[in-house]
Amino acid sequence: MNTPAPTRSGEWLQSWDPEDETKWDSRLAWRTLWITTFCLTLAFVAWFLPSAIIPKLNALGYSFSKTQLYWMAAIPGLSAGLFRLVWMTLPPILGTRKMVSLTTLLLIASTLGWGVRVQSPTAPYWELLTLAFLAGIGGGAFSGFMPSTSYFFPRAKQGTALGIQAGLGNFGVSLVQLLTPYLIAVSFFAFLGDSQDMAVPGKPAKEVWFQNAAFVWIPLMLIGAVLAWTMLKSVPVKANIRQQFDIFNNVDTWLMTVLYIMTFGTFSGLAAQFGLLMSNLYGSGNPDIVQGTGASAHILINGYALPDPVKYVFLGPLIGAGARVVFAPLTDRMGGAIWTLISGLGLIVSIAWTLPSLTPDLSSAAALESDFNQFLWGMLAIFLFAGIGNASTFKQMPMIFERRQAGGVIGWTAAVAAFGPFFFGVGITTIGATAFYAVGIAWAAMCVAITWIRYARKGAPRPS
Repeated sequence: MNTPAPTRSGEWLQSWDPEDETKWDSRLAWRTLWITTFCLTLAFVAWFLPSAIIPKLNALGYSFSKTQLYWMAAIPGLSAGLFRLVWMTLPPILGTRKMVSLTTLLLIASTLGWGVRVQSPTAPYWELLTLAFLAGIGGGAFSGFMPSTSYFFPRAKQGTALGIQAGLGNFGVSLVQLLTPYLIAVSFFAFLGDSQDMAVPGKPAKEVWFQNAAFVWIPLMLIGAVLAWTMLKSVPVKANIRQQFDIFNNVDTWLMTVLYIMTFGTFSGLAAQFGLLMSNLYGSGNPDIVQGTGASAHILINGYALPDPVKYVFLGPLIGAGARVVFAPLTDRMGGAIWTLISGLGLIVSIAWTLPSLTPDLSSAAALESDFNQFLWGMLAIFLFAGIGNASTFKQMPMIFERRQAGGVIGWTAAVAAFGPFFFGVGITTIGATAFYAVGIAWAAMCVAITWIRYARKGAPRPS
């Protein structure tokens, strides 16, 4: 008896089963992966565009306080978490094609708004908060894109496929932060607005075109939406919202949520706040280092060179995203739990190493430079181990849960972890960076214990 091959006419696939090679089309699966990954990368660009702009708002003529800037940088994390609670329910309802196409078009709203509002320092605070909130749509997309992609691949390949998609998607963070200083320095979008003067402490004002940092992505978003609409299909994994909520009866849903907060919550939180934290500890945002504003500002510690956050902030997300891609195939071969364990242990050590540098030694330029180097390398190590854990937890979930539930759990855990930028901003603002990082060590220690007892040890209840 011949098994029917998957039918590809129309939007919805029929007889689709990735675990049965006669009912699986690998070319379609990989095409879906690359198109949705392209769109997910643009989603992360839109989500983290504010993190590349906000640290420079005052240099462009705005006059916001440190607290206002931290809150503004935190808002995309708050909205992304809320939007992910919506997007996690969409794959079975809308299907991959409609969801990816429409989401990619929605990215244009906040991206266009930031490009307009950086051109003149006249926007009220509430309006920039609104744009920051809308940027969270890009973060919300993750909880829809990842589960829908998991439907296209067999379990043996899901670690690699999801690692590639999430890792390359995460590259959108470092991409927007890396390219922003170069994009704003050229005038090729001058016909879409005038230039601005950016006043950096201790240096003459510099002519920039900050709208370029936003406008350059809009044509790519349009291309992504067209590709998704014309080339994607949808897998009929049907479940209404009530049926999807059965994941909350499983204890592993909650435990994996705790683990993913440790990994992606750390990655997204640090990526959003890295530039501001660096500026406020070692740069122009620290009044104990810099006195005055604009061209009249001067450095109080002789011989100390202020670090420019835009030269460093892309490195952390780049390392974290790269680790997610590189370690994903290893999780397919070795299992995810062992790498989640390594991730947790690495985070404990790297956070502890970074902790002393959160209170800079201002006694001399040499001491300050030494503390800055410890801060930078410690932060990069945190990104590395967070990225490893991002890959390993996404290998664990398809192994622990059946396919429909695995998609829901991926969406749910991603939704909660997306609050990372919000919690980092609130935590640093309310209890201070040192105390917040100490909480991070305690959280990672708890996650190491959970991983060992439940998933990684010999004879564990749910080896994964």
